[in-house]
Amino acid sequence: MAKIIAIANQKGGVGKTTTSVNLGACLAVAEKRTLLVDLDPQGNASIGLGLDKGSFVKSNIYHAVIGEENIENCIYKSELPLLDICPSDNNLIGAEVELMQAFAREVKLKNALMAVQDKYDYIIIDCPPSLSLLTVNGLNAANSFIVPMQTEYYAMEGLAQLLNTVQLLKENLNPSLRNEGILLTMYDGRNNLSKLVAQEIQKTFPKQTFKTIIPRNVKLSECPSHGKPIIIYDITSKGSEAYLNLAKEIILREREEVNDSSLVDKVINRDRQTSFEDHQL
Repeated sequence: MAKIIAIANQKGGVGKTTTSVNLGACLAVAEKRTLLVDLDPQGNASIGLGLDKGSFVKSNIYHAVIGEENIENCIYKSELPLLDICPSDNNLIGAEVELMQAFAREVKLKNALMAVQDKYDYIIIDCPPSLSLLTVNGLNAANSFIVPMQTEYYAMEGLAQLLNTVQLLKENLNPSLRNEGILLTMYDGRNNLSKLVAQEIQKTFPKQTFKTIIPRNVKLSECPSHGKPIIIYDITSKGSEAYLNLAKEIILREREEVNDSSLVDKVINRDRQTSFEDHQL
């Protein structure tokens, strides 16, 4: 079953879509079956993977969320063999209004994704830059979330608002949702402010902040206009190296979690066996 990761930040221009597209691509290169769900009405992730807007007008995430179409029919192949995408367009704006009066409106995406969860190792959800009903759907469908944060002055304020929303969502809808990590983006090592913000975030959230830091990189800015993830556009760039490291960090974390879980199961089984033997005596 797929691990579902929502990429969320209500603040725009922090590298959210760039992270969604390039993390998805790097996971696919690491031989992980990956689905990228574009939940942003702007559809930038769809364009960033080279999809022609006219090709998915009748079948995209909007139609899956409102129940008009099965999500299997809304998924398209990308240039990478193991990376698929469920695209979006500006019709998704209407979903906010249509879902307002809908029953169980917060679980529409979660229910849609259930049909394809067994087909992928990872599902990456690119949430819109707002704390809207679409973002709530994305976070409610996810096992964990990543917060891309630009290393600038107002970053911490936006993070506090998001974590507040997540806490409310955990209490009411998705108690198992966890923070996969805070990802520092657009980092410029020559800029003292970037260094100070990065240090402050790492100090405040030492366990939650990814070791990988995404630098300011011209190639990362260029690749969306070519409809290619950075791994295809320029694999030698610093941006490509950074997102490959991020994918590696996420994969290794999951392996550690699985190993920890296996160890817990072994301890529980051992204690049960000991208890049974004591009872027999």
